[in-house]
Amino acid sequence: MPHTKFDSTSSTAEGTKAQSASEGTDQSTETTTTCPECDGRLIVRDDQTHCEDCGLVVDEDRIDHGPEWRAFNATEKNEKSRVGAPTTNMLHDRGLSTTIDWQNKDGYGSTLSARKRQQFQRLRTWDERFRTRDATERNLKHALGEIDRMGSALGIPDATLETASVIYRRALEENLLPGRSIEGMATAALNAAVRQTGVPRSIDELATVSRIDYLEAARAYRYLVRELELPMAPPDPLEYLPRYASALEITAETERRAHDLLEGGMEAGLHSGKHPVGLAAAAIYAGSRLTGETLTQDDVSDAIDVSKVTIRNRYQELLEHEITTSDSTAAD
Repeated sequence: MPHTKFDSTSSTAEGTKAQSASEGTDQSTETTTTCPECDGRLIVRDDQTHCEDCGLVVDEDRIDHGPEWRAFNATEKNEKSRVGAPTTNMLHDRGLSTTIDWQNKDGYGSTLSARKRQQFQRLRTWDERFRTRDATERNLKHALGEIDRMGSALGIPDATLETASVIYRRALEENLLPGRSIEGMATAALNAAVRQTGVPRSIDELATVSRIDYLEAARAYRYLVRELELPMAPPDPLEYLPRYASALEITAETERRAHDLLEGGMEAGLHSGKHPVGLAAAAIYAGSRLTGETLTQDDVSDAIDVSKVTIRNRYQELLEHEITTSDSTAAD
């Protein structure tokens, strides 16, 4: 029967290596310092530093890496969780579905073969069909795409586009779309959103980037506000003033005088029934006349896209109110 011979030298060397590895592990998890009470050895284990001799706890720094909230079911967990892909009302599926990339590349960045490209093109087609499998989803996808397109063309903030998407979803849920075009209701929802959030964009500007004309946009807007009972404050001409002042590159003094004229006119009710854009344009022109800045009616009309007749009429009203106010102040 053969006998197995063990090498004691090899065994001893392996034991030494194992001991060294164990000591290295202990050194990596423990930090030795000096105890302020007994000069004993301090050991850091987990999240606590304590003295090995007297047991004094020198430092305790426990960090809980879990969430600060508690959830008792899956619904609460999903509502409170702040990780994962963000959801948005600007997409018809709120961004919860997956999308097959159009670049036709694999995980390593290599181009797919012709056969694979055809396969993934078929998969994209079926994926699109499943994501918009009913008329409501297709309607919503088209309308939200229109809202995003118009918002991008006019530089409208994403928060306002979110509001417009929510308004359109409400209209769709309450079955307000039969007999109305998708483009018209999308424009109306965006106009309602800019009015609610105070973004200075007029319905005339929306009509220029929309696929419908001004009359249809205005008609759809009135219908939407009436049926959804949306709270709408009168448009504020002061919201348009900084934007147009920047476009005309007027001085700060002229802008200040225009602001004062417009504010005084609004206190007197001159803005009632008047287009806010026309009032803002007239205030800028009047401010330039008072400060002596060279600014013609043609300049204002071209930059703000409002007729010279409107500028002259609103200009006279603002100046008449300013003169009346000045005379009454002087008399007092």
